[in-house]
Amino acid sequence: MTTQSDLLTRLAPLLEAECAAEAHSAGLDAADLEQSVWVRLLSERRAGEPTARLAAAVRAEVGAALRRARREVLYDPTAEAAPAPGGRVDSGVEQAVLAAESRRELWAAIRRLPGRCPRLISALLSGHDPTYREIAGKLGMSQGSLGPVRSRCLGCLRRMLMAEIAAP
Repeated sequence: MTTQSDLLTRLAPLLEAECAAEAHSAGLDAADLEQSVWVRLLSERRAGEPTARLAAAVRAEVGAALRRARREVLYDPTAEAAPAPGGRVDSGVEQAVLAAESRRELWAAIRRLPGRCPRLISALLSGHDPTYREIAGKLGMSQGSLGPVRSRCLGCLRRMLMAEIAAP
């Protein structure tokens, strides 16, 4: 009669080989899969041919890992809400409200720019991503002057926003 210790010793190389063969298909580490299968085999305590049970347990653990992988969402630290100055974490709604407020402030500052700047910046930020040729035609400017004018307008906008941030 074989003891459980003898059975474990006899099955260990077979289990290691089965796990090494199946782990890659599920994106698992072979040693982790092997541990999961041992836990499954020792907790089931079913009768039957041990080698057949071992292969079935490996397949069952691989299937369970694949099902978990479909349901799990990977952690993305950049998607996590940042703590507010008071130390609390803003909700998604609060983030959306703050982003909308920032956009309103930006567009208000763009409207206060001098000369052709509001029209130029609005054209550059339009949703359909126009080319310089399209913007120049729309604004009645030469295409070659768009870059320098854009640079001056953005510099003016930057100074305006920095002054507003610095003001109490």
